[in-house]
Amino acid sequence: MSSPPQSAAVATSSRAVLQLPEFRAMLLAAVTSTLASRAVALTVAYQLYQITKNPLTLGILGLVEAIPALSLALLGGVVADRNDRRRILLTTMTVEVVCAGLFALYAPHAIQTGIWPILALIFTLGVARGFSDPALPAFQAQVVPRELLLRASAWRSSAWQAAGIAGPALGGVLYASVGASGAYAFAFVLFVVSLGCVLTVKPKPRPQFTPGEPIWDSVKAGLAFVVQRQVLVGSMALDLFSVLFGGAVALLPIFASDILAVGPKGLGVLVAAPSIGALLVMLYATRHPPGKGAGRLLLSVVAGFGVCMLVFGLSRNFYLSVAALIAAGVFDGVSMVIRSATLQLKAPDHMRGRVNAVSGMFIGASNELGAFESGVAAKLLGTARSVWLGGIVTLIVVGVTAYLAPELRAMDLTDVAED
Repeated sequence: MSSPPQSAAVATSSRAVLQLPEFRAMLLAAVTSTLASRAVALTVAYQLYQITKNPLTLGILGLVEAIPALSLALLGGVVADRNDRRRILLTTMTVEVVCAGLFALYAPHAIQTGIWPILALIFTLGVARGFSDPALPAFQAQVVPRELLLRASAWRSSAWQAAGIAGPALGGVLYASVGASGAYAFAFVLFVVSLGCVLTVKPKPRPQFTPGEPIWDSVKAGLAFVVQRQVLVGSMALDLFSVLFGGAVALLPIFASDILAVGPKGLGVLVAAPSIGALLVMLYATRHPPGKGAGRLLLSVVAGFGVCMLVFGLSRNFYLSVAALIAAGVFDGVSMVIRSATLQLKAPDHMRGRVNAVSGMFIGASNELGAFESGVAAKLLGTARSVWLGGIVTLIVVGVTAYLAPELRAMDLTDVAED
């Protein structure tokens, strides 16, 4: 096989995408925004628990943000496909800045006035997420040329993963050193930096849409577009069911306490292990992104994730368990890079908002319902048995998807021509 021309190799190199000023601005915006949002999430959760001493409050906290974010996702996708996506992001990021500032002002008075103002601000952030989550990836796809989308996707996934690891740690350090108000104030600064980065990016053309089309018709068109394309609905279904049945994150405290007997320090290692594996493989993908045979690779890594969960559920050795979780993170990281690139390369610009909205609902449902499913399965089947059985179910899902979605099996991400 002949090698690609030198100019093409240079144009699609890992360094080429970082030479784009607007991509660097969006990358920095993603890092600072993720750091801030994760730090805020940890600070809010810890502060609420200190006020109420009720674990149920933490469950309510997750629902207060998830319900508006998921409920508004499809509407947010339509809005993203009809309007200036940059303006949508600037609006939602301004909401984040204001909420962070209000958190900082309210924190010293939280004990006296109760938790409802905090929950109201979290609900407001959830509303903003309902519109920003579909608009952000759609706008990011407009910032770089199509031939660089694979590289850009790998860099964004790596940055998001790294910030997702560092954000809670940052929030914990800030809470311990400068208190809740100081943690919120630092998040406020990070949100302002993120907003400033997006302001440096030039506006992009508005997507084409049918004037006067009812919103519900636009929603149905987006859903139909996803359902009719095996590469989209297949990749989303793989993520949904692998997390729903194969995930074990919600049960890690039980493993650390009762099964592996490693205590809170061991729990910290178990929680960090998948993220470490995912970050390592994402950094590798910035230089060697998946391309030819991406569909078969996606099916293989989700199957690998299922095997890792099977091993983790059966393991009674701490080091083997950590190794299984790191490997699971590696497989999940590859899956995340491929799914992100698929959404950007296999959806036309005028559909990207709605396609990302549907994907966001799949991800949100898998995360929220996955934790609930893990708890129910552990109660009925036993903790360890529920995890290794979940790994087996994941392998079955991969086999069924591979059989029902031949287009997904044959997917090739090296072809950057618009479908």
